[in-house]
Amino acid sequence: MMEATLPYIFLCVIFLFIALKRFSGRRYHNLPPTPFPKLPIVGHLHLLKPPIHRSLHKISLKYGPIFTVQFGVRRVVVVSSPSAVEECFTKNDIVLANRPRTMAGKYLGYNYTNLSGSPYGDHWRNLRRICALEIFSTSRLNSFKSIRQDEVKILLQKLVQSSRHGLGTVELKSRFSELSFNIIMRMTGGKRYFGVEEDNKEAMEFRALIKEAFLYGGTSNLLDFLPFLGWINYKNLEKNLKKLSERMDSFLQGLIDEHRLDKSRNTMIDHLLSLQESQPEYYTDQIIKGLMMVMLLAGTDTSAVTMEWAMAILLNHPRVLDKARAEIDNLVGQERAIEEEDLPKLKYLQSIILETLRLFPAAPLLVPHYSSDDCKIGGYDIPRDTMVLVNAWAIHRDPKVWEDPTSFRPERFDGGEGESTKVLPFGMGRRSCPGSGLAQRVVGLALGSLIQCFEWQRIGEEEVDLAEGKGVTAPKAEPLVVRCKARDFAHEILSQKAY
Repeated sequence: MMEATLPYIFLCVIFLFIALKRFSGRRYHNLPPTPFPKLPIVGHLHLLKPPIHRSLHKISLKYGPIFTVQFGVRRVVVVSSPSAVEECFTKNDIVLANRPRTMAGKYLGYNYTNLSGSPYGDHWRNLRRICALEIFSTSRLNSFKSIRQDEVKILLQKLVQSSRHGLGTVELKSRFSELSFNIIMRMTGGKRYFGVEEDNKEAMEFRALIKEAFLYGGTSNLLDFLPFLGWINYKNLEKNLKKLSERMDSFLQGLIDEHRLDKSRNTMIDHLLSLQESQPEYYTDQIIKGLMMVMLLAGTDTSAVTMEWAMAILLNHPRVLDKARAEIDNLVGQERAIEEEDLPKLKYLQSIILETLRLFPAAPLLVPHYSSDDCKIGGYDIPRDTMVLVNAWAIHRDPKVWEDPTSFRPERFDGGEGESTKVLPFGMGRRSCPGSGLAQRVVGLALGSLIQCFEWQRIGEEEVDLAEGKGVTAPKAEPLVVRCKARDFAHEILSQKAY
């Protein structure tokens, strides 16, 4: 019996040896360089200090614009050069069209089925089509224009109240967050949840949910890289995420049910519910809730952070602020408030926004990609199942790409499209941000209105501190507090009631 078995054992060993040799030697001859040391279990996590994009930039200065790091159980390739990024999203666009699976994607992304976390394929293409045609198309954005203008006017009127006795001191971070969330929620659900009465239980519940979602969201959850921590219920992260997802789902389902009973409003939910009647297999409740979740978590904080950075930088560059105000006074005037239709002709304002996004991108590492197959980037072998991070922040400050890269110079974009194509705030390729058009409208209208209607000053003589804080969107370390005074004509053009 043993003699009969030995040949099979021998053949199995031979085949196993060939397979192992093939797996280990046939493909990955030229992997990107990796930092030393790589520690057991944690890999290179010990090298990361917030803000993470700066830590990765320091590594790239030593190991080059393409390098490998090990974050716990995950292999990560970091790309920090424009040519490599172009190669990622042209030649390898389909291979890198997946997203890594994260704990947030599982619980807040409806088990990886929403737009941001869904794997590349028919389901994702269907979601992208829905977004392109039904949510972010020009006609759909235009239909919600009055909401954006209304919310900006409410912000301006509150600032006028704060400065009615001269230069008033205001904190802008929370005001920009209110603006962003109220715009998205009025577009999707027809309700304002920020800046309303404190005894509004629904609004208070929503604000608590959003605050918690940002706390657990993103790719900074240790369980994504050290899954064994889940076995010891590390900080109850997974348990808390599961509870949060159930509460968030219940809240969003309540909004959908409410709109199903009352179809008289013009919101994104109403529109998608009308499509659900004719195509129920596409427009399920879960699809609608997933789209709402993406808009809330990806389309609010990013715009608010960008506006805060823009105002902070402008206060440190009063000459640029004066030039922007002169452009608006010349092209829009002082008899009416700025409107979205004015934005394309306000070239200097657009340059200010581009330069802000260059220096302080709201997603400095973009949204992570994941390789579905082996590929090559910059001549290096990139194995399948590799997380790919694009360090947009490093590219935006690369002296090989930009002249005087750390200086705030909106004039660098005066030539038109040239250098603007090197700015990557919304990503590249087929998984670039579909909401870029909405973000540009919100930021442009809000920033232009603030410049048009108010005079701005720093609190003291010192420049505004531009230190970055913790968070996926790289916010300011300290909320922006400024002094503002309404210009003489602002009272008149804002006197019309917002509602």
